[in-house]
Amino acid sequence: MRNLMILAQESGSVSEGLGAIGKGLVYGLAAVGASIGIGNIFSNAIQAMARQPETAGTTRTTMFLGFALIEALALIGFVLTFIL
Repeated sequence: MRNLMILAQESGSVSEGLGAIGKGLVYGLAAVGASIGIGNIFSNAIQAMARQPETAGTTRTTMFLGFALIEALALIGFVLTFIL
């Protein structure tokens, strides 16, 4: 085990491996957060339209605006993986 750690330290693959794990975590957390937010938006919009059908147009507009903003956050997380 000690020999493997020495080899890993000499080749520099430990820092590269940790960087890859960090990039995966950044995008993974951004995707999870965005998917939870989008699910909440669509769920609440469907409930609102079912309760008050006359406000469906306004609700739909607000729903898509919220969807776009949350999706932008997911894309920022995706871009951040390339910056790291």
